[in-house]
Amino acid sequence: MGEARVDYDGEGICEDGLLPTPLAQARAWLDAAVERAASSGDVPEPTAVSVATVDAGGLPNVRTVLLRVLDERGVGFYTGLTSTKGRELAAHPAAAVSLTWPSMYRAVRFRGPVSELGREEVAAYFRSRPWGSRISAWTSRQSEPVGSRAELEAEYERLAARWPDTGSADDVPVPDAWGGYLVTPDEVEFWGGRRNRLHDRLVFTRVGPGGMDEASAWAVSRRQP
Repeated sequence: MGEARVDYDGEGICEDGLLPTPLAQARAWLDAAVERAASSGDVPEPTAVSVATVDAGGLPNVRTVLLRVLDERGVGFYTGLTSTKGRELAAHPAAAVSLTWPSMYRAVRFRGPVSELGREEVAAYFRSRPWGSRISAWTSRQSEPVGSRAELEAEYERLAARWPDTGSADDVPVPDAWGGYLVTPDEVEFWGGRRNRLHDRLVFTRVGPGGMDEASAWAVSRRQP
C-alpha cells in the first residue's frame, strides 16, 4: 500500500490562546468548523462525532453519530436505546467521543461517564426532526439484522401511511426505544495539527465539581504528540 504523506500545516493551539473553559473552547472550534463548512465546503458534517463504547468482553466499538448537545453538562447525541451502543452503554456507562475536522487540522476528544437524557428533552428534540427522520426512527430496529433493503423500505412505507405528514410536530409519536445519551467528561483534549508531526495537545482534566463552563473545575496540561 502506497503512503500519502501530508504535512499538517495547521496553526495548532497554545496556552496563551486557550479559552478558560472546555465548553468555551469547544464551542469556538465547533462554530469555526460550521462556518467553514458553509463557506468552503471542505468540512462535511462538522457536527459528526465518533462514539466509542466497549462490549461485555472489553472489545471496543466505534461509530459516527451527530452531536446534538454541547453545553455545561457535557456532550450528547440521540439514538436507539436498544441499539448496540445502547446495550453497551447500559452495561458499561462510559464513552469516548471525538470531533475531527481534518481540513482544519483540529480535533476534540471527550471522555467520561454516560447517562440517559431525560424523556422531556428527548421528546422536544424528536419533535424538531423532519417528518421522514421521525418515521425512520420507528422503522429501524437499530443494529438488528434485516433481510433486504426492500424489507426496510416496505416497513417505512407502512409506518408513513400510519402517521402521515400533517406538518405538525406531534404527527409521529416518540418511540419508547428512542432516546439520547449525555457524556459528562472528566477529560477534554484539544488537538491541533502542526508541521513535522509536532502537534499540540492541550488537555482539560477535571479536578473538582462543576460544569464544562466552570474554570475552577478543570486543570490544563500539555501532552506530547
